[in-house]
Amino acid sequence: MKSKLFTASLLASALFAGLGFAPVMAQGTNTPAIDRAQAAISARIQQGLASGHITPSEARELYRRDRDIEAREMRFKSNGTATPQERQQLRADLDALAAEVERKMANRDVAAQPGNTYGIDNRQVNIGQRIDEGIRSGHITQREARQLQNRERTIARHEANFKRDGVVTPQERRQLQNELTRLRDDVERMMSNDRRGRR
Repeated sequence: MKSKLFTASLLASALFAGLGFAPVMAQGTNTPAIDRAQAAISARIQQGLASGHITPSEARELYRRDRDIEAREMRFKSNGTATPQERQQLRADLDALAAEVERKMANRDVAAQPGNTYGIDNRQVNIGQRIDEGIRSGHITQREARQLQNRERTIARHEANFKRDGVVTPQERRQLQNELTRLRDDVERMMSNDRRGRR
């Protein structure tokens, strides 16, 4: 665990050291500094989820912003080049996202309470990301995604009900873990089927 935190810390340091001051690269589609910054932000969000400083809903919003930046980067590269101005815009967007992640890491009070379900929350975020990946790759259709997301919402409702009294019992945790395992297994089964192109 310590090595993961150390790695995430190194990535975050590289992000802040390199993003604002990286020299403008020659024109082309190679953007390693931007790619490293995105990896560092993703690692930092994961670290925040694991520690409880970032909630699953906050993580989903941060990942959505990260995907938007990535989509913009792909648009910039689509003509075979990313101009210095486009690179500068991507770096500015990533700087703003990294700063928001750090604000959330610094401002949330985390208490080890019986009602905390951070391990379960992390699994929910990971499954949501896997569904998004399946939609983008074509392994999961829009109709299937809606069904999977409905199941995600059902599990989230169960979790909210369990948390109402401030304590999530071992039995309730087990139920949530079992529901998430079934959902994850269904997502992975869809991901392993080569049904790309079906919509």
